[in-house]
Parts: sequence; C-alpha cells; structure tokens
Amino acid sequence: MEFDLENPLENLHSDAVSYLFLIESDHTLSQNHSHTLKARDLDISVRRELVSLIAKLSCTLDPALSYLATNYLDRFLASQGISQPKSWVLRLIAVSCISLAVKMMRTECPDVQDILNQSDGGIIFETQTVGRMEALILGALQWRMRSITPFSFIPFFIALMGLQGSPTGRVLKNRASEIIFMSQREIRVWEFKPSMIAASALLCASHELFPFQYPSFLKAITESSYVNKESVEQCYKVIQDIAIEEEYESALNGVSRSDTPINVLDHHFLSSESEKTNGITVADSPLRQERDLKRRKITPCGNNPTIHNS
Repeated sequence: MEFDLENPLENLHSDAVSYLFLIESDHTLSQNHSHTLKARDLDISVRRELVSLIAKLSCTLDPALSYLATNYLDRFLASQGISQPKSWVLRLIAVSCISLAVKMMRTECPDVQDILNQSDGGIIFETQTVGRMEALILGALQWRMRSITPFSFIPFFIALMGLQGSPTGRVLKNRASEIIFMSQREIRVWEFKPSMIAASALLCASHELFPFQYPSFLKAITESSYVNKESVEQCYKVIQDIAIEEEYESALNGVSRSDTPINVLDHHFLSSESEKTNGITVADSPLRQERDLKRRKITPCGNNPTIHNS
C-alpha cells in the first residue's frame, strides 16, 4: 500500500483520529534532543548540510518525499547522532534517507538511482553500501516507517473548522502545507507535536488569507479536546515568525510568490471564490500580509485574539 503523509495508518478504523493523537509522541523528537542540538553548533551545521543535500538530491521529486526523507533524517539524528561528519558519510545518509522515502511512498521514478547517485565530487555509492546505511537508519527508527507528521492532522482540523470539501478549505490546506514544508528546516518546531504544528500552520494561513474568519477558526481549533491551548499559542508564534521570515527573504530576493503568473491566477481564483463562500473576503497578497504581520502579531488566547502592535 502506498504511503500517504495525510493517511499514515494502513488500516483505518473508527477511532483513527484518537489513535493518531495517541501515538504521535512516538514519532516526535524529544525536547531534550532539541535543546541539546541548539547548544551544539556542530550538530546544527551538520543537520543543515544534510537537509540541504536531501533538498538538492530530491528537487525533481514530490515535495512530500523530501519531507518524509528529512523526517527520517531528524529521527535518525535524535537516536543515533553522527560521530564523524565527513562529507561522504553525510552524503550517504542523505541518499539513504531519500531511498527509504522512495521505497515507502512507492514513487514512480524510473531514474531514481540516477538521482540518488548525483555526484559533485565523484562519490557514487554501490547498492550494498546504501542498503547497509538504510538498515542502520531503520534500526534507529525502530522500523516505524509510517511517520506521523503534521500533514496527518490537516484533514481533521479542516473538518473541525467546518471547511471539509470547500474551496476555502482547499486554499487553507495548500497554504498551510507550504508553511509546514518550510518549517521543517527550523529546529525550533521540534519542541512541538505534529498536531500542534498542523493546527498552528492552518491558523497562520487563515490569518493571512481569511482574517475575518480567523477568530471563528481559532475558536474551533482551541476548543477541541485534543488541543492544548498553551502549546498552540507557543507553536503559533514560532510558525508565524517562520512564515514572516520566508516572505521577507522572498521580497529581498525579488521572488515574491505574489509576483509569479501562477500566484496571480491563484489570487484571482481566491477573489472569485470569496464571492461564493459565505461572503468570505480573501486578504491581499502574501507579501502585503507579511508587511501587516510585521506591524501586528496575533496571539491566539481564548476566543478573542489579542493584537500586539510592534
């Protein structure tokens, strides 16, 4: 069965949501490891290099595959660590994580070996070498390949917000997915469970795109028995900072998402859909939202968001 980040459980049952919340801690990096990594610049630089390698080697593949490979990497580093961060060792680890993700997701990629064997310095690994590293990684993961990620909780929270199957729900899901993808680069999110990252990404997306509906979405999520309000508030602040930094960097590089032809069409789609979905008004472009977010930050506490001017 092909693995799906949104549906990690092979055999779904009536209590699937409860079970997801129950077992997500088994797939979450410990806070102790997060704090230890922050205190060790070498480990941070090694992870940064590995994440960059995975992104480079899998750039032509499904972004979900790269996300899963990086998830395997982080869980491996939390359990095993790297005693000798030599360049060929790091490359072997990155290749092996991608290879495992490809096998798990059963991605149709006839040239996957060519991709995995991309070389900057003549380093091409034999199949047996990659296989031995895969076995080491699998052992560190305790063979838990069906990772529970923030994507596993997106459908639940979308339904909780009353947006299941709606255009608004699809738009929020797409933007929240973008935020989750880019947040994986940050070790700051390691302190939070996947469900809290998913909830925070959706709240951040709703604040950007549907600010008038934000309070009702916030209430729907924070009143859930599965959600810890304090954890969501803390995670939201981190996710919002990451989203702001992304928009700011895009503006500096002259590659704002709102300037691309695709996103111009997306903005037109959002504007037309707003007239069809309960009077929902779509906010302006993400870049303008970024400027607004710099002026005000919403802290999700209680039913009414608190606005802090900066």
